[in-house]
Amino acid sequence: MRNSLKYSLIYRCTVIVWLAVKFIFQIALFHFRHRIWDERTKKKWDKLLVKLAKEYRIKAVRLGGVLIKVGQFLSTRTDFMPDVFIKELTGLVDRVPPMEFNYAKFLLEKEWGTEIYDHLKVIEKSSIASASIGEVYRAILKDGTHVAIKVQRYRIQEIFHKDFRALNIVFWILSVFTSFGKTADLKALYRELIYVMDRELDFEKELGFGEYFKERYKDNESIHIPSYYNELSTKKVLVMEWIDGTKITDLKFMKRHHINVEQTAKNLFDFYLDQFLNVGKFHADPHAGNVLIKKDGRIGIIDFGMVREITKQDTHYFKLFVQGLIIDNYDIVFEALDEMNFILPNANKKNLKKTMKQTLEMYQNGSFNNMDAQTLDQLKEEIISLVKNQPIQLPADYAYLGRAISIVVGILFAIYPDIDMEAWAKPKIKKWFGSKNLVEIFYKQYAKETVEPLLSFPRAMLNWLESGEKDRQWEKEKQQMKFKHHFYLLLEVISFIMVVIGIGTVSYGLILSLPGMIIIASVITVIFIVIISIILFKHFRMIRNRM
Repeated sequence: MRNSLKYSLIYRCTVIVWLAVKFIFQIALFHFRHRIWDERTKKKWDKLLVKLAKEYRIKAVRLGGVLIKVGQFLSTRTDFMPDVFIKELTGLVDRVPPMEFNYAKFLLEKEWGTEIYDHLKVIEKSSIASASIGEVYRAILKDGTHVAIKVQRYRIQEIFHKDFRALNIVFWILSVFTSFGKTADLKALYRELIYVMDRELDFEKELGFGEYFKERYKDNESIHIPSYYNELSTKKVLVMEWIDGTKITDLKFMKRHHINVEQTAKNLFDFYLDQFLNVGKFHADPHAGNVLIKKDGRIGIIDFGMVREITKQDTHYFKLFVQGLIIDNYDIVFEALDEMNFILPNANKKNLKKTMKQTLEMYQNGSFNNMDAQTLDQLKEEIISLVKNQPIQLPADYAYLGRAISIVVGILFAIYPDIDMEAWAKPKIKKWFGSKNLVEIFYKQYAKETVEPLLSFPRAMLNWLESGEKDRQWEKEKQQMKFKHHFYLLLEVISFIMVVIGIGTVSYGLILSLPGMIIIASVITVIFIVIISIILFKHFRMIRNRM
């Protein structure tokens, strides 16, 4: 019964929408009950978020489809998702129970238009990987070539497009009943999410990405990207060269095969830095399962379902952003962020510039060499706090870029903790900027440092005067009032819906002459009329007191 419901539009919409409403209500109730945010409250808050994230993960694995992809997407959004929630979602491995081989065989024969053994000598009936969109099988072609065959899951396109409708409802609820919906560009987020997931459903696009990377890095002897078999690949089937290897983080394997760990880390660093800095596509899902180490020391890169792009315009804005930081010109920094669509239309640009400047200036005299782990963590927290508390939103491309960078850095430190990232990056950054640009930047920096002692005290005094305690207190109170307003509004709508349901049930009971139903429905209706009256009175009094 549950398996049949899994493909029902009404069932999937109900589960997804109810999950969202339930989470919104629990979060709203928590904020309403806890006015003072001390250490104890923060621990309770983290505990609630972990509970919600675990519930989401369990539901996503059971239901499959879009929920898994949304979880992966949300794990990239450090601009509005809490850290503890993201950490729990990282455990949401893109993995679901394997499907039956009979369906995989049926789909292969349907897509190829022939018996599978007309092309294959052997295929293993147990899949080697089971993800939300595709199942991967190991096989041998007639000519003896070992291949990996990725087959689209049963009715997955139908499931995804049903879930897209449910997501549309969820995003409408967020935009109407939450303060987040008032500050974030939810329409843009929804479009980005649908675009990313819809593209992953087309294996021909993944084939194109794989061939792009194969061609781009054909002269890189340290990187092995699999060949693809166009004649056997379709929108629902992808056939590629099998790569023998293990996860890049398997240090025992590298030691056993006498592989230079430092050189391997350097090769991986160079491979991804080239993608992150230069125009072209970048591999947006570089987790250890997609980055393999072979016996000969080469790095194998697989799974190009999640690929994003760095445009020429992006690199221009990246350089503009870095230049602004170097010469301490926050107008340039802000201009770059604005052009990259980080700044939402409702932003108070003056306040945002001031906040950004105060945050980043705390670290302007430091470098990655003399910062310890605690300082770097603090810097990260400051930046995340800045993004969350200001009208800033990461466009999807940059969110995936940030996620890819953080994953690669994590892998690099896991395999080679003594990495000197600054030394490895310097020559490439210099080449990226161009010597002329660097000379201009540091000339301006020298001029800035010359007059810095004359301006430091008055500037510090001005900053202190501009950001007094009263302003901060007023902003905090304003945010609290806004949250209370949305909470009251949510309760009013829920109560009103219950009153309508109660009146409808009473009418239904009168038509069918069911006294018990009439009494129960009448009591429920009266209770919610009383509740909505009390809430409306408190809401009105709150608004009147603020006027």
